[in-house]
Amino acid sequence: MQRRKLGNLEVSALGLGCMGLSFGYGPPVERRDAITLIRAAVERGITFFDTAEVYGPFTNEELVGEALEPFKGKVVVATKFGADLRPDKPPLTMDSRPEHIKEVADASLKRLRVEAIDLFYQHRVDPNVPIEDVAGAVKDLIRAGKVKHFGLSEAGAATIRRAHAVQPVAAVQSEYSLWHRALERDVLPTLEELGIGLVAFGPLGKGYLTGKIDERTQFPAGDFRNMIPRFTAEARKANLPLAELLAALAARMRITPAQLALGWLLARKPWIVPIPGTRKLEQLQENAVAADVELSAADLEAIEEAAGKVAVSGARYPEAFEKLTGR
Repeated sequence: MQRRKLGNLEVSALGLGCMGLSFGYGPPVERRDAITLIRAAVERGITFFDTAEVYGPFTNEELVGEALEPFKGKVVVATKFGADLRPDKPPLTMDSRPEHIKEVADASLKRLRVEAIDLFYQHRVDPNVPIEDVAGAVKDLIRAGKVKHFGLSEAGAATIRRAHAVQPVAAVQSEYSLWHRALERDVLPTLEELGIGLVAFGPLGKGYLTGKIDERTQFPAGDFRNMIPRFTAEARKANLPLAELLAALAARMRITPAQLALGWLLARKPWIVPIPGTRKLEQLQENAVAADVELSAADLEAIEEAAGKVAVSGARYPEAFEKLTGR
């Protein structure tokens, strides 16, 4: 698989988002099957794996650590800090105090079975801690050899600039796809100016852009899409014309809708790395092939025209969660 640069960090053109194996999409995948899938990704040339302490919590890091232990030095693992996971705290409580960041790093190192975290993101911007203090704490961890690269997730352009001035940011991880393009206004130009990579999560619209979801689709208990305004039956029906237009284009190009959505992202900028997640080996293979998809200028123009015909219906997150993004 071709490789790309996130700042000075080299990774495969496509990564694997591991969250869904443990968290967010219904019951966790059986551990043996999850390990098999992660290792199958390595066999297909994927070297970039995304996890976080909050996924589970903790169990996803443990899973990724076990699955990738045989490939130390050959793969890049990204994880995240910034949540207060104490049981007496309400969900979505942030804690990016420098002392807490360092505690999380030590715990993540053990769960991931590594000597240094390749890419350490702040999971969401903490309004109670200056971003300069956050960047300074990660800078200390880099000097101590516990972290190699610093990242931010869902941060706004001004925050990115302030953090980067203290400790260079290798990558910003944010949702970016054909049905969520808010980054194009301010964030993408900032990243290009500063030489920072974008790790695009949700590149398939949480499954919607695959063309396999409509208003009749039933999600299992524990699937967080049951809480997302964009995934109400009404919103799914309203957004169906977009999925249908993209599916028709993909058929004409002799690729799948998922490969079209990923190929579009890869064609946007050479420093964008999508990290689609999956729980199925056949979807892993389908996604991996997208790294070789070459879209012509005419193809890209047709995709833009199709996407421009439909205004996406529904917020991408519940209001409480949306308040944590874009700061």
